[in-house]
Amino acid sequence: MTPRPGVRVLVADDQPLMRRSLALLIDAAPDLAAVGEAATGEDAFTLARRLVPDIVLMDIRMPGGDGIEATRRIAAEPGCAATRVLVLSMFELDEYVHTALRAGASGFLLKDARPADLLDAVRRTHAGESLFAPGILRRLVEHYLDRPGTAPVPGLGALTGRETEVLALIARGLSNDEIAAALTISIKTVKTHVGHLLAKLAARDRAQLVIAAYRTGLVVP
Repeated sequence: MTPRPGVRVLVADDQPLMRRSLALLIDAAPDLAAVGEAATGEDAFTLARRLVPDIVLMDIRMPGGDGIEATRRIAAEPGCAATRVLVLSMFELDEYVHTALRAGASGFLLKDARPADLLDAVRRTHAGESLFAPGILRRLVEHYLDRPGTAPVPGLGALTGRETEVLALIARGLSNDEIAAALTISIKTVKTHVGHLLAKLAARDRAQLVIAAYRTGLVVP
């Protein structure tokens, strides 16, 4: 059988009904495909290493090694360098968000997200956009702003006017498509600007760009 084209997603959740529901939701989208299901953190890592999916939808609280540990192992696995982890949780707890980010997650959503929003999150994560539920993003930013002794963001003075505009829009949670529409530029140009921002600000991902924008006062919480 010819493999179904589309973004390949591994679903990891210890609740059978939730796991199956997420897989069916993903398979119903024409551009997405559920390629595997895992019930434990250990299974999530094993399947990710074997299947090399584009995205892992990762629950946090699972037996057999939780989702945080599985995320850390996937992020450190050379064969999964292109795999991104989107964490799903019932709980909007700061410790989960910060720990998931440090482990290498690309985004964090709550399980009460609308189906359309979850599918959009999978697509955006696959496109390289770190994605967070609005409330989580706000608390993430506040966490970093409240840290004492925060150093100035290096490289900010090297940004062009257009790059600064793009950074501000990223900090407000806009996608590449939305930024392109707001600035009347092409998607390719937006991606070029994002690449320059990551390099100039020595940022690992868009989440760090968001934090940089708030730390410098470019965007006010």
